[in-house]
Amino acid sequence: MSVIETRDLTHYYGTTVGVDGLDLRVEAGEVFGFLGPNGAGKTTTIRLLLDLIRPTRGEATLFGRPVGEADVRGRIGYLPGELALDGRLTGRETLDFLARLGGGPPARRADLCQRLALSDADLARRVREYSRGMKQKLGLVAAFQHDPELLVLDEPTTGLDPLMRESVFELLAEARRSGRTVFHSSHVLSEVDRTCDRVAMLRDGRLVDVLRVDDIRRASGRSMVIEFRDAAPLAALEEVARVRSVDGARVTIEVDAVQPVIQVLAAHEVRFLAFPEPGLEELFDTLYRATS
Repeated sequence: MSVIETRDLTHYYGTTVGVDGLDLRVEAGEVFGFLGPNGAGKTTTIRLLLDLIRPTRGEATLFGRPVGEADVRGRIGYLPGELALDGRLTGRETLDFLARLGGGPPARRADLCQRLALSDADLARRVREYSRGMKQKLGLVAAFQHDPELLVLDEPTTGLDPLMRESVFELLAEARRSGRTVFHSSHVLSEVDRTCDRVAMLRDGRLVDVLRVDDIRRASGRSMVIEFRDAAPLAALEEVARVRSVDGARVTIEVDAVQPVIQVLAAHEVRFLAFPEPGLEELFDTLYRATS
């Protein structure tokens, strides 16, 4: 069963494209990534799905019902990308208010607060005293606390330190194992690589492609940056990889298989080695070339 489905979903802000002709289908139990640069239309799509704004044309359904008609608030956990909270309330009052607003009983709150390092003292403070990271953690607790069937998360790791990001990834993995559906919007390729089954790639409000994560890895290639102590063995590297750039003893290559490259490196003294993450624009351009 599809939990989210859109058909020709379009929204314009005046003459500016928010999202144009979007066709998506997200199945039950799937962690679905929504990937694109800032301004690509990810947040606009989420607002359309939640009936916070209306489409210029097209339609969207949640749990098989049009979003404007479906009373499904208690089945959804939502974390907005721009989290606006009432600074006069305490953290606990905020969570209570959001639960009453339609989320349902906060059965998981205590466990989530412990895992995201929100103490009783933190929850007793007013939200206006919170750092950006603490507000993000409060928003995550609010989204997950009623154990919803569908989680809609817009840039869920924004403002979090590396340890807290790992906690979010664990929560997403648990949601998958328990059969929950997750719609995870991000502009960070490595995040959707870790968490998602399939990924929709959006640029300038239009869908580039929908791919499985394994397909994205193959499409993006694998780059290595190597700095040698002495002159780079370019002839040997060109036999096992594609040399993309040379800057003195530093070489950037694109590889299909790592083992032949390692064999070349073993015969030379290496000062530095890295696997840089491909940029989104580079990845999108690669996909466009593959489908044109």
